[in-house]
Amino acid sequence: MKKSTLLVVIFLLLWASSSFGQKVDGQDGTHERWEYVLEDIGDVLQLALPITAGIMTLVKKDYKGTKKLAFSYGTTLAVTYSLKYLTKKARPEDRNHFDSFPSGHTSSAFSGASFIQRRYGWKYGAPAYVLATLVGISRTEAPDGYHDGWDVLAGAAVGIGSTYLFTKPYQKEHLDLGFSAGKDTYVLTFIYKF
Repeated sequence: MKKSTLLVVIFLLLWASSSFGQKVDGQDGTHERWEYVLEDIGDVLQLALPITAGIMTLVKKDYKGTKKLAFSYGTTLAVTYSLKYLTKKARPEDRNHFDSFPSGHTSSAFSGASFIQRRYGWKYGAPAYVLATLVGISRTEAPDGYHDGWDVLAGAAVGIGSTYLFTKPYQKEHLDLGFSAGKDTYVLTFIYKF
């Protein structure tokens, strides 16, 4: 690791430790700064994950993947907001909002993360799932507690389920050629993947 990178990391850790523990004035004064930071992270990641998935399809010139992402993400949004309208579950902390089930932030984040994993494998998918889980946590642990655990689990299920409906693993190479030789035998194989 370069010295400049190490210094930046140390600075960020010192800043985080000094500012996250501070109380922030709110309605009841019981919330800490880290709760607001967590909420902001969730707000950003709910869109960053699907956008990253879209950028990955373009960088890899996987235009079929772009189409599959559009279908799966569109389905995620349609199912999420239909369920919110149909269930009319009250949000926690006594607010008069009846759109808690399922969590839209979580369904959006898990739609992007599951697309990345399903299409391009666990190498990219594992970190994406970690970030999507962070979004789910941000929805229950934010200062206002926008959702409960069931809302978050349902959002994750909607995001993952809609991805698996439309998305198959990416196969760049469609033709594979193999050759094997023994004492008196020679084998030439052609494999075409659909």
